Amino acid sequence: MKKHACVALALLTAALTLTGCDALSSLTGSDGYEEGRMGDTMETYFFDYTVNSAYLCNEYAGTTPSDGNVFLVAEVTVKNTDARSIEMYDTDFQAQWGSEGEEDYRFPITTDMDTGEELAPLTEDQLPGTYPLAVDEEVTGLLVYEVPTGFQDFSISYMEYFDDDSTGDVYFVYFTPEDQTTPVSA
Repeated sequence: MKKHACVALALLTAALTLTGCDALSSLTGSDGYEEGRMGDTMETYFFDYTVNSAYLCNEYAGTTPSDGNVFLVAEVTVKNTDARSIEMYDTDFQAQWGSEGEEDYRFPITTDMDTGEELAPLTEDQLPGTYPLAVDEEVTGLLVYEVPTGFQDFSISYMEYFDDDSTGDVYFVYFTPEDQTTPVSA
């Protein structure tokens, strides 16, 4: 799945620039687009996922984001519904904001997107860059993204990828995270 991150990025960017569900459905098929809200369970081909809660903060585990950014911390539950064990990647879940810019997305901070290198989680609560899920296994953990300040509405998306390099449905969970940022002193 990680090897498909660039393809996912291109497809999700294209999907985000389209307006309306009809246009997006024509891109990914008649059943190609699903959306939900925080607390809704998204039922993908391989697994179910739920964004349980989310917040914005200026610091996470002693780490601060780059100037002009904050951390988006989302608690996510993932359950393997496939008939076999699967390997999950942090890059399976992309955060978006806005709707106009081709750069309005991020992957979790547990992967360096410039090098593709998997980075260690900052806490035990974070989902790692790569993790196995046995049949019917469920995990809950945090996905941490570095996002620009000034946005209040976000989504976390997933696009299905198959062994034959084809794509399936795309899933978006829309939410407004709790703002736990503190004003920065000048």
